[in-house]
Amino acid sequence: MGPENDPDLQENELYEHFNITASNGQEPLRVDKFLMNFIENATRNKIQQAAKSGNIRVNDAVVKQNYKVKAGDEVKVLFEHPPHENLLVPEDIPIDIVYEDDTLLVVNKPAGMVVHPGHGNYTGTLINALIFHIENLPVNSNERPGLVHRIDKDTSGLLVVAKTEAAMTHLSKQFFDKTSEREYIAIVWGNMEEEEGTIEGHIARHPKNRLQMQVFPEGDHGKEAVTHYKVLERLGYLTLVSCKLETGRTHQIRVHMKHIGHTLFNDERYGGEKILKGTTFTKYKQFVENSFKILPRQALHAKTLGFVHPVTKKKMRFDSEIPQDMAECIEKWRQYSKHSQ
Repeated sequence: MGPENDPDLQENELYEHFNITASNGQEPLRVDKFLMNFIENATRNKIQQAAKSGNIRVNDAVVKQNYKVKAGDEVKVLFEHPPHENLLVPEDIPIDIVYEDDTLLVVNKPAGMVVHPGHGNYTGTLINALIFHIENLPVNSNERPGLVHRIDKDTSGLLVVAKTEAAMTHLSKQFFDKTSEREYIAIVWGNMEEEEGTIEGHIARHPKNRLQMQVFPEGDHGKEAVTHYKVLERLGYLTLVSCKLETGRTHQIRVHMKHIGHTLFNDERYGGEKILKGTTFTKYKQFVENSFKILPRQALHAKTLGFVHPVTKKKMRFDSEIPQDMAECIEKWRQYSKHSQ
């Protein structure tokens, strides 16, 4: 056996990219299908190639693509290069800085920009831009420079970034203690019955589709999540809503709104890119499709951000304009609902 085929010698050259433990409820499932549910932007072909190359291991043993994953199995994907997110490259990308001092900065992120590198998005992220503009950013518990919190790629709006270790600790504690203020504006499907309300329910990964999150109302599964909402305007078959976060879970507003039957408008991951409310008229269908073209993403904007400054201890509050794509979509539906009454 040559050194290129000796797994013990190869071990030193392989880097772990993914490590997933199958849940207790996992039914036996081929490892290639299992990994498709976990790895964003992966293709079945790429996963099968990785298996053929001996890069997929279950409980530290190399497996073929037809291995059946069972409850409790630890599945690892290893490659000869380090994970791309560990190779952060500064990039000269313009950032919309709303406020900056020696301690922190507040950024207004455009829709379409990924916050930090991850599978399938290794360049063009907010972090690539930040490390170009600012040297020696502190890293958070996930080794991500400057990040105190994050918002989804296709959500626009405000983020605070820490420039010192002390600011990172202080701001992270405010988010953890739920003392920060975060208000989002969302367009959701349907005419909401209540003028305002609170959605509670633990959030965890969807047991079958790992790229989605799901609400688990009963028991301890997942993490506590609380969203307070208020109707701002009724737009016929849609509603414009303000959402204030008490907690900050992955996809929280998107999942909570779907849970109460009001999926975000054009939220493809959660089914909002289909016509969920309205009429069967062809003209209406065309109107909705035109609206999707104007707003080709989930209708969510992080509008307001408030926190206590780590050094001055003053309360700071920032507000941002609703971006053009959302504003145009709102106006289009405003006119439609007026004329269809």
